Amino acid sequence: MTSVSAAAELPSAVNQRWAAIGTGIISRSVVPDLQACEGVDLVIVHSRDADKAARFASEFGINQSTDDYTALLADSAIDVVYLATPFATHHRMARAALEAGKHVLVEKPITMTASDAADLFAVAAAQGVFLMEAMWMKFSPVFLRMKKEIADGAIGKPRNLRASFCIPFPSDGDSSKWDVSRSGGALLDQGIYPITLGHSVFGEPIGVTAAGTVREDGLDVAEHFTLEFSDGRFAQCSSSMAEFSELTASIGGETGWLTLTPPFWATTDLEIHANSAHQIFRAPELIEYPRVGNGYRPMLQSVRDAILTGLTEHPAHTAADTVAVMRTIDQVHAHLTQKS
Repeated sequence: MTSVSAAAELPSAVNQRWAAIGTGIISRSVVPDLQACEGVDLVIVHSRDADKAARFASEFGINQSTDDYTALLADSAIDVVYLATPFATHHRMARAALEAGKHVLVEKPITMTASDAADLFAVAAAQGVFLMEAMWMKFSPVFLRMKKEIADGAIGKPRNLRASFCIPFPSDGDSSKWDVSRSGGALLDQGIYPITLGHSVFGEPIGVTAAGTVREDGLDVAEHFTLEFSDGRFAQCSSSMAEFSELTASIGGETGWLTLTPPFWATTDLEIHANSAHQIFRAPELIEYPRVGNGYRPMLQSVRDAILTGLTEHPAHTAADTVAVMRTIDQVHAHLTQKS
């Protein structure tokens, strides 16, 4: 078992002034990590409900709150917008922020479709501002270690991948996941993680097959799908908000395999099944990384530093990467709706 220390934060000369848009569950997890980042000041929180914004600001020690998004975007004292609102609002609200000259970090999925994602990146490039989808998995130390092990040939050439994000969520009416009008459904919220993992290992698939359960109102409850890549490589994936699956992910190669322990998209541990029969079958090497805060800090620090250096996209999660994943999501969705 190997223990790995977390990387130190990079100090910055001038604090970036951030606004948090949305007061839901994800904001409650991300905001404390953002406030712990050196060189960042979270100066205001926005909600459509002024009372919710005020309560959130009081709870997290944020000086300002507002329900006026237009006025917030017009404020020259704000540099960066973190957008964590329902998915269906992402394109409209992110586009407005980009057009106002703000750098933008948008919760995943960045939009509902690939075409809308491409539109946002085109606007960001034209405005000369930073835009990224908040795919925290790709910035975690364990994900970076997985990529290094693959690049170093630990399992030979990778040939296959398996990943599932299936967890039953309450359907009592309080969860937005079961409300199609609020961007509910399993694919965009959960399926994006195995798809992003598959893209990160193999690139964009050359073929997609999918099936699942879709309600009459268009809400996808569950899906399983296979992504086909060149030379017979493949990824078998699933997502569901109605039942459990084993929440690991594995990448199989010619001489062994790697396992991201559950839940794979938020794990701090990597198992290496390689090098000897004993390590492959009985006692894999376990590499553990400490979790810092709620796990979002590596991504937030990376965004901070990219903006400081004048980048308009992040090399670890580029515009091309993001739009390609959205194209695959579009294809999976098309299969589901054709067969529903």
